[in-house]
Amino acid sequence: MQRRTFNLSAWAMLAAHSDLAMSQDAFPDRPLKVIVPYPAGGVVDVQTRAMTQGLAAELGQAVVVESRAGANGNIAAEAVARAAADGYTLLVSAPYLINNPMQENNLRWALKDFVPVARFSMSPSFMCVPAGSPAKTVREYVEWAKRAKPRLQFGDPGTGTTQTMSVEILKSTAGIELEAVPYKGAPPLALDLINNAFSMSVLPSSVAYPHVKSGKLRALATTSSNRSAQLPEVPTIAEAGYPEVTVISWYGLHAPVNTPTTALRKLEAAIKAAVQKPEAQTRLVSAGGEAAFMGTDEFSRFLSADTQMWERINRMLRK
Repeated sequence: MQRRTFNLSAWAMLAAHSDLAMSQDAFPDRPLKVIVPYPAGGVVDVQTRAMTQGLAAELGQAVVVESRAGANGNIAAEAVARAAADGYTLLVSAPYLINNPMQENNLRWALKDFVPVARFSMSPSFMCVPAGSPAKTVREYVEWAKRAKPRLQFGDPGTGTTQTMSVEILKSTAGIELEAVPYKGAPPLALDLINNAFSMSVLPSSVAYPHVKSGKLRALATTSSNRSAQLPEVPTIAEAGYPEVTVISWYGLHAPVNTPTTALRKLEAAIKAAVQKPEAQTRLVSAGGEAAFMGTDEFSRFLSADTQMWERINRMLRK
């Protein structure tokens, strides 16, 4: 009886492991959900859809993109942190995933709740002023801000966004004071900037580009490390004299921690193939971004370096 009981238990364990292995090998066998922490139709949503169309084709399964905007990305992050760790629910990640835990207390999620899958794109941002602004360079804007009484105002697209953080860094490094005018996203902000409601804002390229090309806004610099292919005549913020303000907007996918490695590797390979498709790259550019794939291991190293950078920035801003 003891031998039979042992054998039955052993067979049960083997069967369970076999079923798990088969389910992982079959991944994915149903649709996936990708949760975007920003509004539908915005730059992150559009870039995500540019990638997931190819991702669905590579995986042979539908990929549903769902917007759960609000609370600076925390609503979406919490939802995915609590999702099953099976590879079927993914979070669109961006610098908020690093910044929020540094700036906010009592979050109902932590960075350790996630594992990186891959990075798929990057997006430049531009420091913009109204077309009639007296500032034609970043240095001219800084000098204007130092003299202005009352202090100049800037459009704030969201606490913790790379755009707002770049303004905070500029304030600290240039020694200027600016008053934030908060908005829920960049598109309505840009319209008010055109109408001189405030002096400046850093805008994602998808919002800034059409207004700069039409002559309604003037781009003083890009906050990325390289000049943008869309507006190659616009200098980088480093070329404009403020290298500390260089901030990169990136977008990737994270999964709940303990997601099986087999699923992660399949997702990684499918994302790589998806962003290499010419149609995906064209859609990313039209959405104000560019393909910037990093696999799981390289993305992990990038995140480590980015975390160290944001730690330095946050220490500097707290002084």
